Amino acid sequence: MKFLPFILKHLRRNWIRTTSTVLAMALCIFLFCTLQSVLAAVDSLLDSTSANRLITRHSVSLVFSLPFSYAGRIQSVPGVKRVATTSWFGGSLPAKKEGKAEGTGEESTTTDWSNFFPNMAVDAEPYLAMYPEYEIPKDQYQAFMADLRGAVVGRKLANKFGWKVGDTFFLESFIPPYRKPDGPFEFVVRAIFDVDPAKHPGTDTSIMFFHHKYLYEATGRSLDGAGTYNVEIEDPDRAGEVSKAIDALFENSDAQTRTETEKAFAAGFISMAGNLALLLNGIGMAVAFTILLVTANTMSMAVRERRTEIAVLKTLGFSSAQVMGLVVAEAVFLGLLGGLVGIGGSQGIMWMLTHAPGIKDALAGIGLTDLNLQPFVAVLGFVVALFLGFAAGFVPALGAYRSRITDMLRTV
Repeated sequence: MKFLPFILKHLRRNWIRTTSTVLAMALCIFLFCTLQSVLAAVDSLLDSTSANRLITRHSVSLVFSLPFSYAGRIQSVPGVKRVATTSWFGGSLPAKKEGKAEGTGEESTTTDWSNFFPNMAVDAEPYLAMYPEYEIPKDQYQAFMADLRGAVVGRKLANKFGWKVGDTFFLESFIPPYRKPDGPFEFVVRAIFDVDPAKHPGTDTSIMFFHHKYLYEATGRSLDGAGTYNVEIEDPDRAGEVSKAIDALFENSDAQTRTETEKAFAAGFISMAGNLALLLNGIGMAVAFTILLVTANTMSMAVRERRTEIAVLKTLGFSSAQVMGLVVAEAVFLGLLGGLVGIGGSQGIMWMLTHAPGIKDALAGIGLTDLNLQPFVAVLGFVVALFLGFAAGFVPALGAYRSRITDMLRTV
């Protein structure tokens, strides 16, 4: 620590170069922490899935529905425990917060996209039975099952809008077949579910479920099918076998199916944005390598400018190892400052992404509602910053270690 004032004095000498180097290092750590936090959130989302749940959808695209008659046929497949009809509703709160929009004009269908959240119509009894992680009080569950307009909302969603059991709200879907001619759907909060984070980490509690029967009847029974079928199987080890058996039932039909595990379905949904792991890790590696070269060049310039000082230090009795340590310590200190700034910037961008209208809605749509800077990512980013500082300063420091006093003084 006694050499710290000496190091700080050298850093202040050319403060423009020092500041630019710190900012470059901060940019590297900022990108590293941000990208790794996104990957950690995706991994947490995938880990929240269950091995004994399958998803059956149309083989072409999620846009196409499956006939309602498929539910009974899927249930007959050996190894299937229960089947639940599900449809992504895509509802948003009407822009008029005071209640149902009035009239039938354009004003009545205006929606507030800043308050979008995931919501699904489900065959409630079998669906909730296959998701035991959703902890619902018994009396609230019974009230929900008895009310066709009833809704089950997650704790985080309820806290966001200040909803309590018994509150009424309205949703209108952006999907044309799921829209009513007489205005938005009316819902009553009948149950609020919680999740044990220790047993089921990553499980989303900012989602809402309601009765698929309500969707079917409110739209005039005009729906021609379900979006997907959630299937619970008895033995997770037979997931592949059961999936093939389900798809074989409909291989000659007009609406062929594709059945996969819940984790594979979620991964496929996320992969529509591309291979995120390869893309984000590739960006991080490229930026880190670039910043390493920039920082190494900075330290080389600093050492060349101080050849006389290094010669004087060795003349005064400083050993070559001490001189080398001072140069490395200066580079590591730059990495330290850059790491702190980068980690702070990453935390700030995480907060902005989860609070900015439009962006937070898109993240919620794919389940990334808990996008935060993870502690282990912050620690890893800090370690990377120190390593980059050490690696950038090692070669120039080695040159200072090997240099002779006469050679350095001769070049003055």
